[in-house]
Amino acid sequence: MKYDVIVIGGGPSGLMASVSAGMHGAKVLLVDKGEKLGRKLAISGGGRCNVTNNKELDEMIQNIPGNGRFLYSSFSVFDNRDIIHFFEGLGIKLKEEDRGRMFPVSNKAKDVVDALLRKVKEAGTEIRVNAPVQRIRYEEGQVKGVRLRNGEEIEASNVIVAVGGKSVPHTGSTGDGYAWAEEAGHTITELYPTEVPITLDEDFIQQRTLQGLSLRDIRLSVYNATGRKVIEHEGDMIFTHFGISGPAALRCSQFVVKTLKQTNGGDVRMTIDLFPDKSQAEIFSETYERVRNEPKKTIKNVLKGYVPERLIPLVLERAGLREDITFANLPKGPWEKMAQLLKEFPLHANGTLSIEEAFVTGGGVNLKEIDPKTMQSKLMQGLFFCGEILDIHGYTGGYNITAAFSTGYTAGKSAAERMADVRIK
Repeated sequence: MKYDVIVIGGGPSGLMASVSAGMHGAKVLLVDKGEKLGRKLAISGGGRCNVTNNKELDEMIQNIPGNGRFLYSSFSVFDNRDIIHFFEGLGIKLKEEDRGRMFPVSNKAKDVVDALLRKVKEAGTEIRVNAPVQRIRYEEGQVKGVRLRNGEEIEASNVIVAVGGKSVPHTGSTGDGYAWAEEAGHTITELYPTEVPITLDEDFIQQRTLQGLSLRDIRLSVYNATGRKVIEHEGDMIFTHFGISGPAALRCSQFVVKTLKQTNGGDVRMTIDLFPDKSQAEIFSETYERVRNEPKKTIKNVLKGYVPERLIPLVLERAGLREDITFANLPKGPWEKMAQLLKEFPLHANGTLSIEEAFVTGGGVNLKEIDPKTMQSKLMQGLFFCGEILDIHGYTGGYNITAAFSTGYTAGKSAAERMADVRIK
């Protein structure tokens, strides 16, 4: 059997590529090595599926720090607003939550997966699961099809690689596509974890003093070896048994990885600002006034309700203050130090969890070798890439899935149009 387009991988980009290629008239085969399609989509957004983000285009690009500008061309074909219209057209009502995140009103990722799979089938795509690809067949600078691991060869003039990176491997993303890309002459930029929890070298982490403590609306910063602030992100975070996680930590993680390389493995300095909207002087004044108004209470009890309770002993200890003193014995110097700690609570990052435990893979197929208007390889005719296998990565919040849907749609459309041109010739 010969097909116009073979799509390898049934994740967000592969499913969208299959829909797009089918909608544009191609005879499409979608192959996946697993038993179920849409596994990564089904667990995205905490099982609610954050299908995209509703921010304006330039702000979308800013939230894709890993080569987001490459996406301007594919966004001109299929952007976040098109994604919203696409899913609403499938009967999936969407709602906007904080920071522009778009979720199904039902809060069920399964609804999104099922609707997308129905659309794949409606577009005429043939689906084969439990069909791992061994290699892509190339001849004289042209794609010829694929060979499955069972030895079966399937012909096609266009192959779209949508197998993801190396993150969340239980969904099928195990890095299979990198070897196929290299066989076609592509280079793979260094792979590293992004949107990944950060490990800390701190006594209070080893002792699990703060494990499970969540901090809301804080500002987390990363500094380089010279003390310059590399990045800062506001949001929520949580202390774990190994370090920190949560949205703010995940967004800072790639900068920790890069800074660690620059310091040859030395710890990376980070700080938590518990009150981003207040100055150190305001914090000093407000807390000092609290103690003065309740002079018989210990400072530990006065600070409850202002500082997260589990954090108070650690902050006071680092400021050189005893928990049981009252206003009469309160030294101003250490109180200034306490106010400073609440603005710049120091952390020392010594790494992150592994790339397999990351939400997103950094690095991938070198974008200099990909046509941004079509997602086709510049080195091998008929070879297309989309999704996380490309050297593109964004923050959590609907940005990575937007990049996957956009590049998938563009790759599918381009492969179908290329096939139409071949037929005409």
